[in-house]
Amino acid sequence: MVTADHPLTAAPDVAPTGPRPGPALRAGVLVLVAATFIPLGYIAWSMISLGPGPVYQLLARPRVGELLVNTVGLVVVTVPLCLILGVATAWLVERTDVPGRAVWRPLFVAPLAVPAFINSYAWVSVVPTLHGFWAGVLVATMSYFPFAYVPVAATLRRLDPAIEESARALGSSPATAFRRIVLPQLRLAILGGGLLIGVHLLAEYGAFAMLRFSTFTTAIFEQFQATFNGAAGSTLAGVLVLLCLVLILGETAARGNARYARIGSGAQRISTPQQLGSLGIPASIGLALLAALALGVPVWIIARWLWIGGIAAWTSTDIVTSTWQTVVLAAAAAALTTVLAFPFAWVAVRYSGFFARFVEGSNFVTSSMPGIVTALALVIVAIRYVPPLYQTVALVLAAYVLLFLPRAMVNLRSGLAQVPPGLEEASRSLGVSPSRTFLRVTLRLTAPAAAAGASLVFVAVATELTATLLLAPTGTNTLAMRFWSLSSELDYPGAAPYAFLLVALSVPVTVVLFRQSTKVAAL
Repeated sequence: MVTADHPLTAAPDVAPTGPRPGPALRAGVLVLVAATFIPLGYIAWSMISLGPGPVYQLLARPRVGELLVNTVGLVVVTVPLCLILGVATAWLVERTDVPGRAVWRPLFVAPLAVPAFINSYAWVSVVPTLHGFWAGVLVATMSYFPFAYVPVAATLRRLDPAIEESARALGSSPATAFRRIVLPQLRLAILGGGLLIGVHLLAEYGAFAMLRFSTFTTAIFEQFQATFNGAAGSTLAGVLVLLCLVLILGETAARGNARYARIGSGAQRISTPQQLGSLGIPASIGLALLAALALGVPVWIIARWLWIGGIAAWTSTDIVTSTWQTVVLAAAAAALTTVLAFPFAWVAVRYSGFFARFVEGSNFVTSSMPGIVTALALVIVAIRYVPPLYQTVALVLAAYVLLFLPRAMVNLRSGLAQVPPGLEEASRSLGVSPSRTFLRVTLRLTAPAAAAGASLVFVAVATELTATLLLAPTGTNTLAMRFWSLSSELDYPGAAPYAFLLVALSVPVTVVLFRQSTKVAAL
């Protein structure tokens, strides 16, 4: 392992390696980029138009201080807990001889199939008095620690154990070797997982609303429902956006410009599992307890309420209607998002320089912000400037595209990077038009990556709650909306079928995620 400069700061940036995008492509991409900045632009414009005096009065309220303490405290406590659990679990599963490693690997990815608001539903069913800060920490930790486990486990499987073994041969204890050799190489995975967890914590509404724990997201939603006060809601949204930016900038600063890379030829050795000895049984008990809390509780509660509800819980026509509306909305959003993500991925892969990096990074701006902020901005913009769009499916789809564009773009970028430009050039040299070359060569070769990205978007839309509650036209009832309505009325048996269907929709993509992470880690 050696330390190398980060690609973004390396010399290739001095001389771009490809032609510049044509005027039509550049103009089209810039229009899409401008659309991604609508939520952030609206929040900034709202704060500026209010003026410093009113903004200060809105921010100086005791309620804002309480929300700030709750939200920041939740992130400060939950993110380290998730990282500790994720790193410790990944190390036990990937680097030790703990029994049942083949079972633990998929088991600790599986909680990603259970949305956080369904996890809250399960825990409130077990402990009806569960509410407040520590309840939020418990549910969020059980819901989000896999975001740390997955990248850390993949990195551990890919690391060459030679340096670690050399350190131990020179007298370093296992703990010292892990701290000085392994942990630095996990830095990018840990920071990336921590950022993902922090952003999810800032964006989550359903889980904390069910636990009666107030954060900026729950307060914005309540403000919107109660008074439709644009000034107060926009001010709270501005603070929430600032918190997101602090997380992103903090992760960027902590990541730095260095990375670990393996150089040289030859096959990588598989690490020899460390012998736990007498600690094997406590380690197994700890893993089993974590799996029971993170996955066993929601699965058991859903099964229990399904049993209590019986056949009657499945006879409602709302189940069929909600499932159909969810599938149609998710499929439409997945198709639209994948199509719109293609120009971003094309520019990012086929061109270099500032413009390519700007286009690639811009679509992460809105997606890193909570869905409540995007939905609030789109509602206000639609009402003030394009009233016909308000309460339409088009506005809902626009929110989904803004929120989940990176999920499609990342996969498309990977697929396009594997298509040799020489194949396209050969096709055009044989007289095939650029459009037919795109359809017959490029599109066919990127189809698997596009399908993977569309699948991720499909599940994200199917389980999305906050933006859908704010933007869905009257008469729309997705599975998430119907579940939320019934669980809010304490009709837990009635909500169970919707919870089951939401989890069932998420399972296939979770399985694909596990297989891909295992495959990539083994390369």
